[in-house]
Amino acid sequence: MKNFPLLFFLSLAVLLHGCSSSRFIDKKAQQLIFKQTDLESAHVGISVYDVASHSFLYDHQGDKFFVPASNTKLFSLYAGMKYLGDSLIGIRYIKRDTDILVMPTGDPTLLHRDFAKQPVVDFLKNKNIYIADANWKEQAWGSGWSWDDYNDDYMVERSAMPVYGNFIQWVQARQGDSSISNFSIPDVNWKVNFADSSGKNFFVKRDLSENIFNLTQGRENYAEQDVPFVTHGLESAVQLLKDTVSKNIFINHSPLTIDHSRFNTLHSQPVDSLFRPMMYRSDNFFAEQTLLMASNEFLGFINDKKIIDTLLQTDLKDLPQKPVWVDGSGLSRYNLFSPQDFIFLLSKMKDEFSLERMKRILPTGGNGTLGSYYKQDSGYIYAKTGSLSGVICLSGYLITQKNHLLIFSVLINNEHGSGSAIRKTVREFLKSLIQQYSSF
Repeated sequence: MKNFPLLFFLSLAVLLHGCSSSRFIDKKAQQLIFKQTDLESAHVGISVYDVASHSFLYDHQGDKFFVPASNTKLFSLYAGMKYLGDSLIGIRYIKRDTDILVMPTGDPTLLHRDFAKQPVVDFLKNKNIYIADANWKEQAWGSGWSWDDYNDDYMVERSAMPVYGNFIQWVQARQGDSSISNFSIPDVNWKVNFADSSGKNFFVKRDLSENIFNLTQGRENYAEQDVPFVTHGLESAVQLLKDTVSKNIFINHSPLTIDHSRFNTLHSQPVDSLFRPMMYRSDNFFAEQTLLMASNEFLGFINDKKIIDTLLQTDLKDLPQKPVWVDGSGLSRYNLFSPQDFIFLLSKMKDEFSLERMKRILPTGGNGTLGSYYKQDSGYIYAKTGSLSGVICLSGYLITQKNHLLIFSVLINNEHGSGSAIRKTVREFLKSLIQQYSSF
């Protein structure tokens, strides 16, 4: 009992400091965010969490649901970090007398231009190949995706065995003064139509449901465009792989017992070599395939709804608000998460995988999707952006200049102002925490 007065005053000091911190953050939020003309009609949720005191310093509509856009990738990242180990499983296989039976895993790095080493390709050059499709229980597009974006490089199809990132890079490069252009036409039997190109820019438009490409030659000396191809399940992968491995490849449509213990395992790439570009450039395709790979490892088959439901009932059962989570990338507007959900997840990831690893994976100021922002605050903020029409989000870790760790989530929906101005407003709010928190 002799220590009671001291403990009381220590507790009171902590309480008073917490109150002053909350008042400071509220003042900055009112000045920098809520009084901005561009945000007058927007819905805004802001949560700021103090890791040391295990308490919220600020929580404005933190329990409300928002469309999070690419902040959804943080949940896919968690699934990948939890269930994909240290190295991606490129394929599972059984060697037979005259061929190899391959079970795809959803690995997006196969023949992807980001990855120079291709151990799976080297292995597949040995024998004729049968690729099984028994574990694919999914569709090429996610729930709620905007179908008319199908030609854009941010909406690449998902598949059990992606090759070349499931897109074709088309390049126009003029030679000297001639008007002849060279195009990267795929070495498969896909039709290319050349349109009238007088006075127009270079552009390639694929048919909606077939690999028929309509190409307009442009005036540019150099131009390029990445266009997703239609996967047709495994069919396009087989066509593109044949020339690369110089072996016969067939699709095994026969029913097959999915038992991973029967198969050998071949690893492809270190997992963080996938996760880092996934977060740095907000790669939708990598995020989708990461969630699908986690499904394959956890459940034994590839289905995003099943892995999402399972994660929400197991590892993520303690989320403050149960989200509406429908895809891996955040392309869908059906996704609904709260700021408190992101605080919970980021805290959990820090505890399970370490802050240092998270800092290596998430972009910091002046890098990746934060390339135009927080340049003077590099090393103080590590966060994931999120953008759709009317949606601007940012969630991550913030280290103050006094080395105090905060976790934050800012979710903005239904804005119709200048996206650049709103991002600068959020930046000024967070910079005030970096520079001034704990200094009063």
